[in-house]
Amino acid sequence: MDLNCDMGESFGAYALGQDAAVMRFITSANIACGYHAGDPLVMAATVALAARHGVAMGAHPGYPDLQGFGRRNMDLTPEEVEAMTLYQIGALAGFTRAAGVELVHVKPHGALYNQAARDPALAGAIARAVAKFSPRLILVGLAGSALMAAGEAAHLQTASEAFPDRAYNPDGSLRSRKLPGALLADPTAVVAHALELATHGIKVEMGSLTRSIPVHTLCLHGDHPHSAENARRVRGALEAAGIQVARLGK
Repeated sequence: MDLNCDMGESFGAYALGQDAAVMRFITSANIACGYHAGDPLVMAATVALAARHGVAMGAHPGYPDLQGFGRRNMDLTPEEVEAMTLYQIGALAGFTRAAGVELVHVKPHGALYNQAARDPALAGAIARAVAKFSPRLILVGLAGSALMAAGEAAHLQTASEAFPDRAYNPDGSLRSRKLPGALLADPTAVVAHALELATHGIKVEMGSLTRSIPVHTLCLHGDHPHSAENARRVRGALEAAGIQVARLGK
């Protein structure tokens, strides 16, 4: 099981997240590419930090929405989404290449991630951008979503993702952040949810039937108030349960 975190989301004079503390416990880092967060200096520093810890690095492209942190829906065409995704992958790849490390995966951010999980046209645009840059890149997305289907159709390796620090709807989608209880605040609850997801996958209710969707990677949000504690405790709990924690691409 891979353990990933969204990182490098500071920019300019604004510091966000506990990257140095979290990086010790994760196996893959999704690094912001300057659209929803991040800037060139932060990107370079985050790549260097991940390299020191042997953490796999991925591009974390989002909507061009610094003020809304990329969490507001935008009405862009598939062509615009494909181009901006390719642009952001290339930006981060410049820093990984300069550092002599490999770019391993791509995971969309925020509203782009959620819209692509439901919209096959947007999902296809993201998958095309990833495949055009490199067919060796792994596409990370919500388990059971349109994005995972688009990645498979583009002949990409995919990694189905779940969120220990987020609540789910009965259909397997993420509960909107606008609703109470969408973010699990208690680290103990986050750990319990992580173990449930790692061992049983995401539970999906379809009328009177229930099925589970397996997951390959667990994401802990870097902007969570307890991000470092969550990472430490989830990593320890997975290993104590006999679950091997390994980076994407291994």
